Amino acid sequence: MAQDENRRPLASRESGWARAVARKLSTASVTPNQISMASMVMAAVTGVAFWQAGTATGESRVALLLVAALFCQFRLLCNLFDGMVAIEGGKQAPDGPFWNEFPDRVADILILAGAGYGVGVPALGWAAAAFAVLTAYTRELGRNCGLPADFSGPMAKQHRMAVITAAAVLSLAEPLWSGRNQVLVGALWVIAFGAAITAIRRAANIVRKSRAG
Repeated sequence: MAQDENRRPLASRESGWARAVARKLSTASVTPNQISMASMVMAAVTGVAFWQAGTATGESRVALLLVAALFCQFRLLCNLFDGMVAIEGGKQAPDGPFWNEFPDRVADILILAGAGYGVGVPALGWAAAAFAVLTAYTRELGRNCGLPADFSGPMAKQHRMAVITAAAVLSLAEPLWSGRNQVLVGALWVIAFGAAITAIRRAANIVRKSRAG
Protein backbone atom coordinates (compact mmCIF):
# COMPACT_ATOMS: atom_id res chain seq x y z
CA MET A 1 0.00 0.00 0.00
CA ALA A 2 1.05 3.62 -0.50
CA GLN A 3 1.25 4.15 3.23
CA ASP A 4 3.87 1.40 3.46
CA GLU A 5 5.87 2.65 0.46
CA ASN A 6 5.98 6.20 1.84
CA ARG A 7 7.42 5.29 5.23
CA ARG A 8 10.26 7.36 6.58
CA PRO A 9 13.22 5.16 7.64
CA LEU A 10 13.54 5.45 11.43
CA ALA A 11 15.97 3.64 13.71
CA SER A 12 13.60 4.15 16.64
CA ARG A 13 11.05 1.93 14.90
CA GLU A 14 13.30 -1.07 15.56
CA SER A 15 13.82 -0.33 19.26
CA GLY A 16 12.35 -2.64 21.86
CA TRP A 17 10.35 0.06 23.67
CA ALA A 18 8.75 1.26 20.45
CA ARG A 19 7.76 -2.24 19.43
CA ALA A 20 6.31 -2.91 22.89
CA VAL A 21 4.21 0.25 22.87
CA ALA A 22 3.08 -0.41 19.30
CA ARG A 23 1.97 -3.92 20.24
CA LYS A 24 -0.12 -2.57 23.12
CA LEU A 25 -1.69 0.05 20.88
CA SER A 26 -2.36 -2.56 18.20
CA THR A 27 -4.33 -4.73 20.63
CA ALA A 28 -6.31 -1.75 21.93
CA SER A 29 -9.29 -0.14 20.24
CA VAL A 30 -7.22 2.83 19.02
CA THR A 31 -6.76 3.17 15.26
CA PRO A 32 -3.75 4.50 13.34
CA ASN A 33 -5.88 7.37 12.03
CA GLN A 34 -6.79 8.38 15.57
CA ILE A 35 -3.11 8.46 16.49
CA SER A 36 -2.44 10.65 13.45
CA MET A 37 -5.25 12.98 14.51
CA ALA A 38 -3.78 13.12 18.01
CA SER A 39 -0.53 14.44 16.54
CA MET A 40 -2.37 17.61 15.51
CA VAL A 41 -3.59 18.06 19.08
CA MET A 42 -0.01 17.67 20.35
CA ALA A 43 1.16 20.21 17.79
CA ALA A 44 -1.59 22.65 18.76
CA VAL A 45 -0.53 22.48 22.40
CA THR A 46 3.08 23.05 21.30
CA GLY A 47 2.18 26.04 19.16
CA VAL A 48 0.05 27.67 21.86
CA ALA A 49 2.79 27.08 24.43
CA PHE A 50 5.37 28.78 22.19
CA TRP A 51 2.98 31.65 21.51
CA GLN A 52 2.21 32.25 25.20
CA ALA A 53 5.84 31.81 26.25
CA GLY A 54 6.76 34.81 24.15
CA THR A 55 5.21 37.23 26.65
CA ALA A 56 5.37 35.12 29.82
CA THR A 57 7.94 35.67 32.54
CA GLY A 58 9.53 33.71 35.35
CA GLU A 59 8.18 30.29 36.18
CA SER A 60 5.31 30.61 33.72
CA ARG A 61 7.75 31.01 30.83
CA VAL A 62 9.80 28.06 32.02
CA ALA A 63 6.70 25.88 32.26
CA LEU A 64 5.44 26.92 28.82
CA LEU A 65 8.78 26.25 27.14
CA LEU A 66 8.99 22.83 28.76
CA VAL A 67 5.44 22.05 27.64
CA ALA A 68 6.35 23.12 24.10
CA ALA A 69 9.42 20.89 24.06
CA LEU A 70 7.55 17.93 25.56
CA PHE A 71 4.51 18.08 23.31
CA CYS A 72 6.71 18.57 20.26
CA GLN A 73 8.18 15.17 21.07
CA PHE A 74 4.71 13.75 21.71
CA ARG A 75 3.87 14.84 18.16
CA LEU A 76 6.82 12.81 16.88
CA LEU A 77 5.76 9.80 18.93
CA CYS A 78 2.33 9.95 17.32
CA ASN A 79 4.07 10.05 13.94
CA LEU A 80 6.06 6.97 14.93
CA PHE A 81 3.22 4.88 16.30
CA ASP A 82 0.53 5.59 13.70
CA GLY A 83 2.61 3.83 11.06
CA MET A 84 3.68 1.01 13.34
CA VAL A 85 0.11 0.28 14.40
CA ALA A 86 -1.07 0.49 10.80
CA ILE A 87 1.58 -1.74 9.25
CA GLU A 88 3.14 -3.93 11.94
CA GLY A 89 -0.21 -4.06 13.76
CA GLY A 90 -2.15 -4.85 10.61
CA LYS A 91 -4.60 -1.96 10.97
CA GLN A 92 -4.13 -0.25 7.63
CA ALA A 93 -7.20 1.59 6.37
CA PRO A 94 -8.16 2.81 2.88
CA ASP A 95 -7.84 6.43 4.01
CA GLY A 96 -4.60 5.76 5.89
CA PRO A 97 -2.34 7.53 3.35
CA PHE A 98 -4.35 10.73 3.81
CA TRP A 99 -4.07 10.65 7.58
CA ASN A 100 -0.40 9.75 7.29
CA GLU A 101 0.32 13.05 5.49
CA PHE A 102 -2.31 15.70 6.23
CA PRO A 103 -1.83 15.93 10.03
CA ASP A 104 1.92 16.37 9.54
CA ARG A 105 1.41 19.46 7.43
CA VAL A 106 -1.04 20.91 9.96
CA ALA A 107 1.36 20.08 12.81
CA ASP A 108 4.31 21.84 11.16
CA ILE A 109 2.23 24.97 10.62
CA LEU A 110 0.84 25.02 14.16
CA ILE A 111 4.25 24.59 15.78
CA LEU A 112 6.34 26.90 13.62
CA ALA A 113 3.75 29.65 13.19
CA GLY A 114 3.07 29.50 16.93
CA ALA A 115 6.76 29.93 17.64
CA GLY A 116 6.88 32.86 15.21
CA TYR A 117 4.05 34.67 16.97
CA GLY A 118 5.66 33.93 20.32
CA VAL A 119 8.94 35.60 19.40
CA GLY A 120 7.15 38.53 17.81
CA VAL A 121 8.19 37.72 14.24
CA PRO A 122 5.15 35.96 12.77
CA ALA A 123 6.44 36.33 9.21
CA LEU A 124 9.49 34.24 10.13
CA GLY A 125 7.30 31.54 11.68
CA TRP A 126 5.09 31.41 8.61
CA ALA A 127 8.13 31.29 6.34
CA ALA A 128 9.53 28.34 8.28
CA ALA A 129 6.12 26.64 8.11
CA ALA A 130 5.78 27.30 4.38
CA PHE A 131 9.19 25.85 3.58
CA ALA A 132 8.46 22.87 5.85
CA VAL A 133 5.29 22.15 3.86
CA LEU A 134 7.25 22.63 0.64
CA THR A 135 9.70 19.88 1.62
CA ALA A 136 6.77 17.47 1.92
CA TYR A 137 5.28 18.70 -1.35
CA THR A 138 8.49 18.01 -3.26
CA ARG A 139 8.69 14.54 -1.70
CA GLU A 140 5.16 13.73 -2.84
CA LEU A 141 5.80 15.32 -6.23
CA GLY A 142 8.69 12.93 -6.69
CA ARG A 143 6.45 9.99 -5.87
CA ASN A 144 3.87 11.23 -8.37
CA CYS A 145 6.67 11.24 -10.94
CA GLY A 146 7.23 7.56 -10.24
CA LEU A 147 10.27 7.99 -8.00
CA PRO A 148 10.86 6.60 -4.50
CA ALA A 149 10.00 8.90 -1.60
CA ASP A 150 12.90 11.26 -0.92
CA PHE A 151 13.36 11.87 2.81
CA SER A 152 16.69 13.64 2.46
CA GLY A 153 17.63 16.66 4.58
CA PRO A 154 19.24 18.80 5.78
CA MET A 155 15.93 19.85 7.36
CA ALA A 156 13.50 16.95 7.13
CA LYS A 157 10.71 16.61 9.69
CA GLN A 158 12.78 14.98 12.42
CA HIS A 159 15.48 17.62 12.00
CA ARG A 160 12.97 20.48 12.24
CA MET A 161 11.49 19.08 15.41
CA ALA A 162 14.93 18.45 16.91
CA VAL A 163 15.94 22.06 16.25
CA ILE A 164 12.78 23.63 17.68
CA THR A 165 12.78 21.29 20.70
CA ALA A 166 16.43 22.07 21.45
CA ALA A 167 15.68 25.78 21.05
CA ALA A 168 12.85 25.56 23.58
CA VAL A 169 15.16 23.94 26.13
CA LEU A 170 18.07 26.29 25.45
CA SER A 171 15.76 29.28 25.79
CA LEU A 172 15.49 28.44 29.48
CA ALA A 173 19.06 29.71 29.86
CA GLU A 174 18.42 33.11 28.24
CA PRO A 175 18.11 34.93 31.59
CA LEU A 176 21.80 34.16 32.12
CA TRP A 177 22.68 36.76 29.47
CA SER A 178 19.52 38.87 29.85
CA GLY A 179 18.27 37.49 26.57
CA ARG A 180 14.74 37.14 25.31
CA ASN A 181 13.61 34.88 22.45
CA GLN A 182 16.95 35.06 20.58
CA VAL A 183 17.37 31.28 20.63
CA LEU A 184 13.95 30.62 19.12
CA VAL A 185 14.42 33.34 16.50
CA GLY A 186 17.70 31.73 15.51
CA ALA A 187 16.07 28.30 15.40
CA LEU A 188 13.31 29.55 13.10
CA TRP A 189 15.90 31.04 10.75
CA VAL A 190 17.78 27.72 10.73
CA ILE A 191 14.56 25.80 10.01
CA ALA A 192 13.39 28.20 7.30
CA PHE A 193 16.75 28.26 5.53
CA GLY A 194 17.36 24.52 5.99
CA ALA A 195 13.88 23.58 4.79
CA ALA A 196 14.29 25.78 1.72
CA ILE A 197 17.57 24.03 0.92
CA THR A 198 15.89 20.67 1.50
CA ALA A 199 13.06 21.50 -0.91
CA ILE A 200 15.54 22.66 -3.55
CA ARG A 201 17.65 19.54 -3.09
CA ARG A 202 14.65 17.25 -3.42
CA ALA A 203 13.42 19.14 -6.48
CA ALA A 204 16.86 18.82 -8.07
CA ASN A 205 16.80 15.08 -7.33
CA ILE A 206 13.45 14.77 -9.11
CA VAL A 207 14.74 16.51 -12.21
CA ARG A 208 18.01 14.58 -12.25
CA LYS A 209 16.40 11.17 -11.75
CA SER A 210 13.60 11.88 -14.22
CA ARG A 211 16.09 12.87 -16.89
CA ALA A 212 18.12 9.75 -16.16
CA GLY A 213 15.01 7.64 -16.79
